[in-house]
Amino acid sequence: MSSASKHLATRAIHGTSQKDAHGSPHTPIYNTTTFAFPSTAELLDVVDGKKAGSLYTRYGLNPSIFALEETLAGLESAEMAWAFCSGMAAETALFLTHGREGIVCIGDAYGGTLELLSSQLPLLGIKTHCILGNEIDRLDPLLAEGARLVFFETPTNPTLELLDIRAISLVAHKYGAKVAVDNTFASPVNQQPLALGADFVVHSATKYLGGHSDLTAGALMGSKADLMPVWNWRKNLGSMIAPETASLLSRSLRTLVVRVRQQNAAAQIVAEAMERHPGIARVYYPGLPDFPGHALACTQMHGFGGMLSIEVKGSGADATRVADRLRLFALAPSLGGAESLVTQPCTTTHHGLAPEERLRRGIPDTMLRLSIGLEDPADLIADLEQALER
Repeated sequence: MSSASKHLATRAIHGTSQKDAHGSPHTPIYNTTTFAFPSTAELLDVVDGKKAGSLYTRYGLNPSIFALEETLAGLESAEMAWAFCSGMAAETALFLTHGREGIVCIGDAYGGTLELLSSQLPLLGIKTHCILGNEIDRLDPLLAEGARLVFFETPTNPTLELLDIRAISLVAHKYGAKVAVDNTFASPVNQQPLALGADFVVHSATKYLGGHSDLTAGALMGSKADLMPVWNWRKNLGSMIAPETASLLSRSLRTLVVRVRQQNAAAQIVAEAMERHPGIARVYYPGLPDFPGHALACTQMHGFGGMLSIEVKGSGADATRVADRLRLFALAPSLGGAESLVTQPCTTTHHGLAPEERLRRGIPDTMLRLSIGLEDPADLIADLEQALER
C-alpha cells in the first residue's frame, strides 16, 4: 500500500520510511551537527545532490529532520515539506522566495504576519497588499498589476472568517500567481488546501501539529518544484529546526488525528453553550449553522476546529475581567495544546494594530479567543459561566 493511499491517521504514525538499525519504531534523535564520510567521492555525491544522505544539520540534512519532513508532507498530501524553527520562519522564507514580485494577503491574519507584510517586507522593496475578506474584488486588479503570491488564513485569526480556497486559487492561477494557505487553525485533519487548488500550505507547528505547548516549529508543504528554491533561504537565514525539536514534533504527530477530533467535538459543545448564554453578544465558530461561513465550512472542511471567539456584552474592560476570572482556561497566547487557553486579541495577537484598524477588521476589544483543549467540555462551560456571572 502506497503512503498516499493510507488514511490520515495511519500516515501520521507510519509517515516516514526512515528506519532505525536497532528496530525502534521511531527515528531516534540525531543531535549531531555534522556527519562523516568514508571518502571525498561519497561526500561530493551528497553535496551535489546526486545521492540522498546526511551531511550538516543546519542544512536540514539530518535523519531526525528527514523523518519529520516525510511525515509532514504526507499529512497534507504534498510532494515535499520543509521544517522550520517557527511558523514565522516558514512564512518569511516563503515570502522571500515566491513573493518578491508582490504579495496579496487576504483577510485577517496573525499579528506578526501582518507586521512582517506591512512594515518589514516593504523595507526590502517587496510590494505587499492587505485586503479584507469582503474586498475580494480587489484581487484581480492587484494580480493584474503584477503580484504573484496570494496568502491567507482560513479560518482566520481571530474572527474565524472562511475564505474559499478553490475560488481564490482559480483567480490567482489565471494570472500565473501562486497561492499559500496558512492551515494552522484548521490542521490537516480538518482541511486539505492543496487538494482544493492551493500551491503551498504553511503551519505554525507550535500549535495543533505540536499539540502539547512544549515546542516551537514551523512547516511549509508543496510541490518539489516550488519548494526547492526555498531551501537556500532556509539554510542561509539560519531558520532550521533543531533535531531534538524535530523528534518531539514527530512524536506529537502520531496523536494529531485523535487530538483534533476530540477538540472539534468539544469546541462545538462550548460554542453552542456560549451562543445560549445571556452574557455573550456573539459567537464566532464555523460549526454554528448561523455563522456566516458555515456553508463554506461544510464543503471545504472535514471538521470545524477547536478555535472559537466570543464577544462579551459590555466593554473591553468587562471582557478583560472575564478573562482574568477564568480558572481552567489559562490566560496565555498560542493555541492547539491539550490545555484550554484564552486571549483577548486587543492585548495579545493583535495588540500591535491601531484600535481603528482592529475595528476595521472586525476585532472589538470585547472579543475573547478560546483555544479548546482536551478537558471535558462541561468543565470548560462551567468555568466560562462562573467568569461571566461574577
